Amino acid sequence: MNAEEIASQHIVLFDGICNLCNGSVKFILRHERAALFRFASIQSEAGKELLIWCGLPQNFSDAVIYIENGNAHQGSTAALRIGKRLKFPWSAMSSMGLLAPSTVREWVYRQIGAHRYQWFGKRDCCMIPAPELRVRFL
Repeated sequence: MNAEEIASQHIVLFDGICNLCNGSVKFILRHERAALFRFASIQSEAGKELLIWCGLPQNFSDAVIYIENGNAHQGSTAALRIGKRLKFPWSAMSSMGLLAPSTVREWVYRQIGAHRYQWFGKRDCCMIPAPELRVRFL
């Protein structure tokens, strides 16, 4: 995937072995207004290439990354910007969440991230999307 293709898409990079992250992808797919998002687990070859494109190491797993219009967002900002693209009421709640101070949002996000495997568990391998959704995964 070249830089122009990346910049023209809405790509969500997620930790494919994290149960919370996989649940979040399923939530996005259920609540998006239209089939806008493409997904890549950070463990996949596409995910590793996109991490490099974002200027992050290939072993990065600290936060969700949302590539929107050629800009990479991380952490709570990424999650809330994704949420703004979902159906009501998620879009409204996400817009309000972006008004909160980023230091507070990021602290909460880091706490959840630091304990996500302990609280939600993890898988031995990345999820395999249903056949009708495979085209949405890089």
